[in-house]
Amino acid sequence: MSAENTIDHLLDETRRFAPSPEFAAAAIAGPELYEKAQADREGFWAAQSRELLHWSTPFTQTLDWSNPPFAKWFADGELNVAYNCLDRHVEAGNGDRVALLWEGEPGDARRITYAELTDEVKRLANVLEDLGVGEGDRVAIYLPMIPEAVASMLAVARVGAIHSVIFGGFSADSLRSRIDDAGAKLVITADGGWRKGKVSPLKPAVDQALADRNGQGVQETVEHVLVVKRGDNEVDWDAERDLWYHDLVPQASNEHEARAFAAETPLFILYTSGTTGKPKGILHTSGGYLTQAAYTHRNVFDLHPETDVYWCTADIGWITGHSYVVYGPLANGATQVLYEGTPEHPEPGRWWDVIEKYGVTIFYTAPTAIRSFMKQGRQIPQARDLSSLRVLGSVGEPINPEAWIWYREVIGAGTTPIVDTWWQTETGAIMVSALPGVTETKPGSAQVPLPGISIDVVGEDGSPVGNDAGGLLVITEPWPSMLRGIWGDPERYKETYWDKFQDQGYYFAGDGARLDEDGDIWLLGRVDDVMNVSGHRLSTAEIESSLVAHEATAEAAVVGASDETTGQAVVAFVILKESYLKEHGPEGLANELRAHVSTQIGAIARPRDIYIVGELPKTRSGKIMRRLLRDVAEGREVGDTTTLADTAVMSVISAQVR
Repeated sequence: MSAENTIDHLLDETRRFAPSPEFAAAAIAGPELYEKAQADREGFWAAQSRELLHWSTPFTQTLDWSNPPFAKWFADGELNVAYNCLDRHVEAGNGDRVALLWEGEPGDARRITYAELTDEVKRLANVLEDLGVGEGDRVAIYLPMIPEAVASMLAVARVGAIHSVIFGGFSADSLRSRIDDAGAKLVITADGGWRKGKVSPLKPAVDQALADRNGQGVQETVEHVLVVKRGDNEVDWDAERDLWYHDLVPQASNEHEARAFAAETPLFILYTSGTTGKPKGILHTSGGYLTQAAYTHRNVFDLHPETDVYWCTADIGWITGHSYVVYGPLANGATQVLYEGTPEHPEPGRWWDVIEKYGVTIFYTAPTAIRSFMKQGRQIPQARDLSSLRVLGSVGEPINPEAWIWYREVIGAGTTPIVDTWWQTETGAIMVSALPGVTETKPGSAQVPLPGISIDVVGEDGSPVGNDAGGLLVITEPWPSMLRGIWGDPERYKETYWDKFQDQGYYFAGDGARLDEDGDIWLLGRVDDVMNVSGHRLSTAEIESSLVAHEATAEAAVVGASDETTGQAVVAFVILKESYLKEHGPEGLANELRAHVSTQIGAIARPRDIYIVGELPKTRSGKIMRRLLRDVAEGREVGDTTTLADTAVMSVISAQVR
């Protein structure tokens, strides 16, 4: 293995947490899952699919990989995705079970049972069909986190159409490019939604997107806009195009038969963030996607649907919201919390209030959120009763060990298992995670591939790096919820994900990882976040972990900036904890942090520059945009900031750095 093939790993984490005997004894998933998957991988997936889903026409063929990289799973089977998430639970006698415990940001709330949600989706499906929406048509959904968002996704799926959910924070230009790319026939939106104590308007952005944008002319494929009344804000109205949801849906018939569709029927397109130029529409289909969403949701979170109250904090505009707010939980008959607003409104601690109010037992959120709670201080969650929690999950980026330990101790009372999940928009569902009743967890490690998933860490030449080494994370065998392409662009799909290791047939999407001495996986972040300092390839994630391990640091972002002496130098941007600042000034802290990294990792990783900042540039899904920090560190003009949650943050950081 040549030196340039591996990513150097310097940070050691030795803490270990085994599941309690009580948890392991009652857990849904045991070690036998690994054995069954190992013995017959395809047979394992077929058995999971038959157990978890209702097939109107049973499949006889599990995987067709005759035309890689275009997979077909369960291709001769037929099912209806919405029927699997709704009707069958009602028919099984669980119609009175609560599906959604909805909490609006202003404090209004709704409890919606499976019978009520099924009724709503049937009515909406009839409205869609009356508007001419059917199999293969595309529907753009641009809604806040309200029950109608879930109903809209399921109604589109019910009639065999394809949804493209666009996060409610995106601009008119982002909307337009996504609506155009998909050729949407209908847009479902709302007047507005509540965010940070005020109504954030949505319909005006739709109106702008459909009008003549930047000389592109009027949008041509959209025939109607269906509008939910939520914000009560004033909106413009086009009588020929616009329709009120509340005028049509309650009046529609609640009789609607869920027709079965072939397993490879497209279910949704989801555009990935952070790409420049033409949007990249990730395409997912029905049977394989729903199989893996349901399987992972049940086993990774140890779901007992009769008793658990589950809450995933993701917005439905991201893949986490698709798989772990809508399809996985509802396919499994779960009761879940849906919350409209931000974690700190009307004050920090709103999320903990929600957990206490509804007795949440399973909580799934992002490291970004966890670190912002660390910054606010543990006294806020400790003022609430979080004793109902029994499983904690993390998603979105690698979680550094200090945040992991804080999450377990402060939120999980020092006993609750943590499942740190690695997956992507493209993979559709979780690929690497602990199983909470089986795995002895290590803070910061993504652990092992789930039963039925085949993953390796390889060098640039595609050969495995082996234990105790770093390289590129690849998926070596097809999986049920894998993307089926990029919408309208099969060549780009092959080039983006399969070209690098086409000889081996491996999927690679840009993440670096290392295997420890036990063969457990540690994510090192995006490969383009690997720095080359004096010939050493260093991971930004490890240096960030080291910085956050210091008592003063709440959050850190590290980039490599060009340096005449070392090729690249480490530059860090650090947010300090409020509790630390109450007792200490920031003077001299940069030098102290430099020395801390040097001690923890080694002099090679010592940051050349450390900037103390108030915020970091993040996308709306919470990912740090390191590319923009690199621009600042190298003294360049800052690049495109349109996907940031707060576009002003870069000018503030630039001013602090100068």
